[in-house]
Amino acid sequence: MLFMVIENFRDGDPIPVYRRFRASGRMAPDGLRYLTSWVAADYTRCYQVMECDDPCLIDDWMRHWSDIVDFEVVPVVTSAEAVAAIGPRLDARLDDSDINRRSSPS
Repeated sequence: MLFMVIENFRDGDPIPVYRRFRASGRMAPDGLRYLTSWVAADYTRCYQVMECDDPCLIDDWMRHWSDIVDFEVVPVVTSAEAVAAIGPRLDARLDDSDINRRSSPS
């Protein structure tokens, strides 16, 4: 499972986060994999993509950081997975013009 983890640095201050990371690393439990991240241009938040089979691992990891970071965790799928899941339903739906044409008397 993939998760977008949005880290809002407490008081918008990245310094405590980067100090702890420098001293202790990510502190992720076994089974939680960091994939990639982006940091907002104003350095107040970080967007990370994490992967794990057990969502409880994210909770374990966040406990190491929750005193200096506020978290939002969103389960996500890749775009390719979304297309595969939604694709079969695209042709099953009628658009408004089809519905109106079929319900109008001839």
